[in-house]
Amino acid sequence: MVHVLAAALGVSIVLAKSAVAFATVKYVGAAYLCFLGVRMILDARRDKATAESISIDAPQKVRPTRNPLWQGVATEVLNPKTALFFLSFIPQFVDRSGGHVFLQFVALGTISVVMNTTADLVVIALAGPLGERIRSSATFRRRQRTVTGAIMIGLGTYLATSESK
Repeated sequence: MVHVLAAALGVSIVLAKSAVAFATVKYVGAAYLCFLGVRMILDARRDKATAESISIDAPQKVRPTRNPLWQGVATEVLNPKTALFFLSFIPQFVDRSGGHVFLQFVALGTISVVMNTTADLVVIALAGPLGERIRSSATFRRRQRTVTGAIMIGLGTYLATSESK
């Protein structure tokens, strides 16, 4: 929500006042989503090459963190990619002609945060039973990243070619 509010405060004013700025944010945001997608696919391919050169038989020790909740909060608040995501994604759905751009931005951002948190909670609930299988399958992780990357590219392409409201 920190990123949603910060983005809403800055971007909502610009989007409400300038069609050129709105179009710029739209196309830069769409390009950024495509960039993230391509990067995910390339990372999946790189992980395949790395996995083939490392023995899977050797157990990996995972050092527990001291406070995972606050570490996660700090990571997200300080993550520039999260800010860029909200700056690139949410404006695509803001209807400038509907007025109240700030409120639209905050409402859409809140919906996104709630949906992401719900998805995270589902993953947490399923982490125990599925965790070992996922950790042991480099192929699954590669395919998941590739599919997610393709979806991001498709979303960015769709947003770039859709009509602005």
